Amino acid sequence: MLDQDTVKILADLSLTMFSKNFFGIYHGAISTKQDEHSFMINTRDAIFDRMDEKSFCSLNINKQDYRWNIASMESDIHATIYANIHEAKYIAFGMPIYTTAYTLNHNKIVLEDFFGKTTFGEITIYNPGDFSTWYKRNALEITKYLKESENNIMIIKGIGTYVYDRDIHELVKKIAILENSCRLLSIKSSFN
Repeated sequence: MLDQDTVKILADLSLTMFSKNFFGIYHGAISTKQDEHSFMINTRDAIFDRMDEKSFCSLNINKQDYRWNIASMESDIHATIYANIHEAKYIAFGMPIYTTAYTLNHNKIVLEDFFGKTTFGEITIYNPGDFSTWYKRNALEITKYLKESENNIMIIKGIGTYVYDRDIHELVKKIAILENSCRLLSIKSSFN
């Protein structure tokens, strides 16, 4: 049985992140570590603007069973992060429009607005290389990158953004600041 308070928090935040274009209708993942052996993540067919208890499943971090068949395709990445980064309590993956668009023509994001600059400064954009082999390599590459990251965030060229935190509200705040900052950079470039 899933904790109803946690389901409500994740469902409410999923709706917010969906309305801000961090999640697509079926695109993205959000999870929370339940204890040292398990985590809760959205299912493969979850619709992010209408999440409820049926939209989540609980998985073992170290052992795959039948529940992995209904879980998000990002589950292996989340499990690897939880197994290797003990500070990770919440993880989200999405494809925020402005941030992801910015990655297509840049190798790093130099944030210029107050909140972006004071929160992140600049962030290197990770180039995943060959897209055809990305899902064979991504769990280890993402976890390694995040372990070395100063700000618990990874922006992947043409794919999206991974972020983890101990506090769900800090996680959402980072996502919002990053996307708003990239939106400002996009608007700024249209004035040139």
